[in-house]
Amino acid sequence: MTMIYKRAKILATIGPATHSSEKVEHMIKAGANGIRLNFSHGSYDDRLEQIAWVREASKKLGKPVAILQDLQGPKIRLGALKDNHFDVKKGDKITLDHALAEHDGSSTLPVQYNLAAKVQVGEPVYIFDGKVRTHVVEISSETAIVLEVENDGYVMSKKGLNLPDTDFSGDVITPKDYQDIDWGIDKDIDYVSLSFVQSAHDIEVLRGYLGEKGSDAQIIAKIETKSAIDPAELERIVEASDGVMVARGDLAVEVGAEIVPVVQRQIISLCQKHAKLSIVATQMMSSMVDNPEPTRAEVSDVSTAVILGADCVMLSDETANGTYPIETIESMKRIIIYTEAHVPIHSLTTPMEIDTHSAAIGAAAMDLAEHMKATAIVDETKSGATAQRIAAHRPFRPIISVTSSARVAQQLALLYANKSFVKPDGEKAGLNLANELVESGFFPHGSTFVLVSGRQPGLKGATDTIRVRTI
Repeated sequence: MTMIYKRAKILATIGPATHSSEKVEHMIKAGANGIRLNFSHGSYDDRLEQIAWVREASKKLGKPVAILQDLQGPKIRLGALKDNHFDVKKGDKITLDHALAEHDGSSTLPVQYNLAAKVQVGEPVYIFDGKVRTHVVEISSETAIVLEVENDGYVMSKKGLNLPDTDFSGDVITPKDYQDIDWGIDKDIDYVSLSFVQSAHDIEVLRGYLGEKGSDAQIIAKIETKSAIDPAELERIVEASDGVMVARGDLAVEVGAEIVPVVQRQIISLCQKHAKLSIVATQMMSSMVDNPEPTRAEVSDVSTAVILGADCVMLSDETANGTYPIETIESMKRIIIYTEAHVPIHSLTTPMEIDTHSAAIGAAAMDLAEHMKATAIVDETKSGATAQRIAAHRPFRPIISVTSSARVAQQLALLYANKSFVKPDGEKAGLNLANELVESGFFPHGSTFVLVSGRQPGLKGATDTIRVRTI
């Protein structure tokens, strides 16, 4: 093969550091396969520009790129504090009051959510990424709770709260989220990422709402709560979603940092089992916000995610606010390519056998490609299901997906080992594309391809044929 490609993909967040058409193009050229829009920040006008820049760069570079709308979710924060600072000591009592409009410097602090309606006495409340740990000692009014501080520290305006033992059922999708979803329905968004998922029911509610609005966006469940990592519930969440993001920042605060690597492995394994997308996120290259090179620990972190077989690794602040956004993507790409070239990567678990054509054909195509030492697997797909089933086996060779749907091609941009092309439906769409790729030098002459297709081109679920061709 004449090309060097990475099987694990990169999802990069756009922000002030990359808010220009030139920067977006450079991100994609450097190796980003998807762009994350963080709806906790920014305006709709910003988003319109960013989406247009992504699509323009994608067209110019001939590379389908996924756009992910990351909803804020019920991120609970303090309100504005006097002088943006409040010191606390172990044993102090502080009150969080949703009705408080302005902080006067006292121990009663404003909070942007009515916790009195949700918490129970004794439940932990972690403030400022867990830097200040407290627990509930009293529900003092319909809008206020009293906390006892467990360690010396300080808090600042708008810092987040984590409540790992509090049940927020029914409030996972907030009014702001619904507003953002409505705005994005007709904005060419490929994925909607739901924050602070607690159960599979949260995914089902979002899927129903997207369906009512006519959206064909797929759903990513962000795992960052204690309730979501219950083993039985976690598998139900994976089954209900189209993909899962290991949101390691809030998850570490809620359950303890030592638990996160194990949960990360479990999630990647479950996603492989059910042929769902897996994304590893948060602080993967965080030192590159300020430095031109990653730390050895960060290199190891990215490499470990690749070895586990994650579909995608994500950059947040590194590309949204960092000094070296393009260099970070380039560095991450080098780590991925070197790891994949030197470590055999296998699925952590056998993909679940289900009674569908796509599952059976996917497994057979993978086995045949291995036996024939094929150069690539070429998959004609309408929905992307067959490509997902093949990718779940973590093939060493690329999956070339040809589809008539730009949406499917963009969604498959984040799939392991996949490179997608948009072509009209036709009986020889896959074979014609393979010929084009050989003639253009993308693959060398004499390449062997396993072609996966259906006798009814363009029909979902009609994949039923495997052929082998040497070109």
